[in-house]
Amino acid sequence: MNRLPTVDPATATGPAAALFPAVKAVFGAIPNFAKSMANSPALLKGYLDLFGALSAGVLPYVLREKIALAIAEANACTYCLSAHSYLAHNVANLPGREIEAARRATSGDQRTAAALRFAVLVNSTRGNVADAEVAVVRRAGFSDEEIAEIAAHVALNTLTNSFNSLAGVEVDFPVVTPGSFDE
Repeated sequence: MNRLPTVDPATATGPAAALFPAVKAVFGAIPNFAKSMANSPALLKGYLDLFGALSAGVLPYVLREKIALAIAEANACTYCLSAHSYLAHNVANLPGREIEAARRATSGDQRTAAALRFAVLVNSTRGNVADAEVAVVRRAGFSDEEIAEIAAHVALNTLTNSFNSLAGVEVDFPVVTPGSFDE
């Protein structure tokens, strides 16, 4: 149930209307989260700017999607978990077992597992991680630039998790419920 209305791109005016073409260019459609974020054009623009900047960063797309899955699961955001499960399967071409592993912040690849554990730790501690935890992710082969981007992806995903949960955005992807795993 939407707590905030969606802004209809066909009838939008002003700054919100001006942002919808950028949303469509990035996502190929205008998802419900963007229609809800458009209640505040500043929020939607800020999201698009940060998303665009991080998309041009050093972390590969697959790792970014895995971080999004881990954070959506940790923050119990049905909208984001559904959206990123869809993207992980249909865009990143990840098999179901890798999607589920990312939701659990694990991976068969030790480097990826270290990044996911670190991302969830940054999320749960709100960035107040111990020096030893930063050392662990460095030993896994992550540079300072990559560590900074992991933290930034946690922030980006926490923004969307918090907003979508608060707004009650209607899920427009196949629904994946936090805590539901194939076992």
